[in-house]
Amino acid sequence: MSSPSTRRPRKVAVVGVALSDTGRVDDATPYALHAQAARRALADSGLDRSVVDGFGSAGLGTLAPVEVAEYLGLRPTWVDSTTVGGATWEVMAAHAADAIAAGHANAVLLVYGSTARADIKAGRRTSNLSFGARGPLQFEVPYGHTLISKYAMAARRHMHQYGTTVEQLAQVAVQARANAAANPDAMFRDPITVDDVLSGPMIADPFTKLHCCIRSDGGCAVLLAAEEYVPDTAKSPVWVLGSGMAVSHTTMSEWEDFTVSPAAVSGRLAFERAGVGPADIDLAEIYDAFTYMTLVTLEDLGFCAKGEGGPFVEKGRLLRTGDLPVNTDGGGLSACHPGMRGLFLLVEAVRQLRGEAGAGQVRKPDGRLPSLAVASGTGGWFCSSGTVVLGRA
Repeated sequence: MSSPSTRRPRKVAVVGVALSDTGRVDDATPYALHAQAARRALADSGLDRSVVDGFGSAGLGTLAPVEVAEYLGLRPTWVDSTTVGGATWEVMAAHAADAIAAGHANAVLLVYGSTARADIKAGRRTSNLSFGARGPLQFEVPYGHTLISKYAMAARRHMHQYGTTVEQLAQVAVQARANAAANPDAMFRDPITVDDVLSGPMIADPFTKLHCCIRSDGGCAVLLAAEEYVPDTAKSPVWVLGSGMAVSHTTMSEWEDFTVSPAAVSGRLAFERAGVGPADIDLAEIYDAFTYMTLVTLEDLGFCAKGEGGPFVEKGRLLRTGDLPVNTDGGGLSACHPGMRGLFLLVEAVRQLRGEAGAGQVRKPDGRLPSLAVASGTGGWFCSSGTVVLGRA
């Protein structure tokens, strides 16, 4: 037997993915959505729940992974409750892959579920304008510096510095909606135009309503496992090839450059560790709470040069039939956005690599299935980033 110092790290694959019911779900609790997604992901993998010895959860309960694991009837020996906003799940997937590779866990289940839309509709919660008013945030909240306004400020800086136009930002929403049209699970599927985006009610200049993500209900789950479990799985594995993470700032005054997100670091690390580059990627799943997030993340991941995101998105490149299909399910702008959406990016990337996306399936110019995908989550107001590169066997 190899000694711990010489043992080769185990390869790690995504072996199961699933969505819970999504969109408008008025008759389920967040716990029920967690359970529904978890059962479906296990069924998708073909593995028995007894192999799951690792668990990751965030955003629900006082002791997030403990309460949700108990509800699911799991007793994991490896847990993670990392919470860094929308980047949570890419960061957590990286942690899980590292743990499996090192032998600290064999199969890790990541689960998320939220009834954000239903809760507001039923009066169980209200919309939040900020993340809080304590710590460093206390110096911004009194001036009405809301979450949306932080993104709007960053977008305006990019427009001022590089000449990016509001019409170019609108193209991100238009193409996301076009991708959603082929996704039966998407909450909004009717086509929209640039004029539709520009003529909507103003939320935070330059963002009108359609520049902003939708609010939905829903959940999903991802099961990662060590390579020795792959022969027993029901579907072809999708391998975790590389990952990276980075944090940037909390207060806007500490953000050195509003036109650069932490994906510039997490993406570089993920590509280096995967041994591939942006030019090798067949599709990208990018966190899109606002249109500017997609545009600047494309730049920071290296798909185009800094400042060229506007022209890059203009010509239909983000469509599932485009040069770089992005948010092929419709993203948070059209498909679903129940809160920390990052786990949905991994689910869609895996389905595309497996060839399971139905009418929304991406194919290479020669008709083959895509081979490489990147999922990049953003948290806070560009405060954190996690990027994962996935590859088909």
